[in-house]
Amino acid sequence: MSRQSASAPSNEPRTEPRTAQAPYARVKQHLKDRLAAGDWAPGVQMPSEAELVAQFGVSRMTVNRALKELQAEGLVERVQGVGTFAAGLHKVSSTLTLRDLHDEISARGHAHSAEVVLQQAETAGAGLAAQLGLAVGDTVFHTLIVHRENGVALQCEDRYVHPGEAPDYLAQDFSRITPTHYLFQATALWRAQYQVQATVATAQEAALLGIAAAEPCLVIVRRTFSRQGPITLARLVHPGALYQLQGDFEP
Repeated sequence: MSRQSASAPSNEPRTEPRTAQAPYARVKQHLKDRLAAGDWAPGVQMPSEAELVAQFGVSRMTVNRALKELQAEGLVERVQGVGTFAAGLHKVSSTLTLRDLHDEISARGHAHSAEVVLQQAETAGAGLAAQLGLAVGDTVFHTLIVHRENGVALQCEDRYVHPGEAPDYLAQDFSRITPTHYLFQATALWRAQYQVQATVATAQEAALLGIAAAEPCLVIVRRTFSRQGPITLARLVHPGALYQLQGDFEP
């Protein structure tokens, strides 16, 4: 194959070896790695196209392609005439699947409703304090909410919130706005941790969801963080028959 390439007419486009990374891909991967490392916080302006052209020694078209692909993946936001900005964490739904349940239900053309079972300030015990970066005895915000789709209980959301990250959390009407939607607006989400388990609900959760105590559930325990520390700790319980995880993969 190398001999064929060498003997090809000079006006033919040159094919790079399969192992070589295309220039646009090199720029894209560099920016993606820095975004993943948190070098640019959500909303922070990133290097301009001209700066990237100079840094990598490539054409403006090459840089533009790299940025367009990052924008299509939800990793950056581009404002014409202004520049490129790191996207907020909730925009990276293809990677983290951190979505508002209300939006998911609405996208199916169904009605979302929420019953607020509990909404109050409490005292953090040792375990909870360690999870949220609080001292034992500090105040923590606590909500317990049942989310329904077309009247059917879909999720029991048991959430604790660091007061320093969302001081107005308890003042919200969570029968009208979900905690996730409010926290997207009120905090600077940086990263999240997930634990997914197939198990049974607690007696209280089963009663709130209207399911049998032995019915299998999908339980997601999620912590979200700002760059300063933990924001929330949430336990999300879904009846197994009504919930599934899905995604796409492309090599």
